[in-house]
Amino acid sequence: MDASIISGLAALAGAAVGGLTSGIATWLNHRSQLRAQWLLHEKGRRQILYADFIEDASKCYIDALQHDEGDIPGLIGLYAKLSRMRAVSSAPVVQRADEVARKILDTYLEPDRSFVELREMAIDGTIDLLQGFSAACHQEFDEMWAGQF
Repeated sequence: MDASIISGLAALAGAAVGGLTSGIATWLNHRSQLRAQWLLHEKGRRQILYADFIEDASKCYIDALQHDEGDIPGLIGLYAKLSRMRAVSSAPVVQRADEVARKILDTYLEPDRSFVELREMAIDGTIDLLQGFSAACHQEFDEMWAGQF
């Protein structure tokens, strides 16, 4: 074989490998950027859902502590958010949210609490019904980002 043909083929092969490498690197970079954007969007959606759940659960819980009749519209909204979580959230987050909702329902069956009792609950920390839920949400967000960077 002629040396010029070998040299030409080597140049073409080198250009092809270089182009292929560049194309793959560009594709991987684009894929990584899309995943990061999706994670940011998903995290934002879940933060809004979790914040709404926390707000609704807090209102229902304080109502349950002070009344024996359930706030039906509030409970329906709470369970609607819980159902949305079942579709998008991790199992620990859903489990903690379900525990919160059940505790609220059980609290309506208990005697009403006086302001003094509410103050004592605030002091000893038993009024914080959402601590476990918040921790599960935080852990979920940490795990979402763990594989990204």
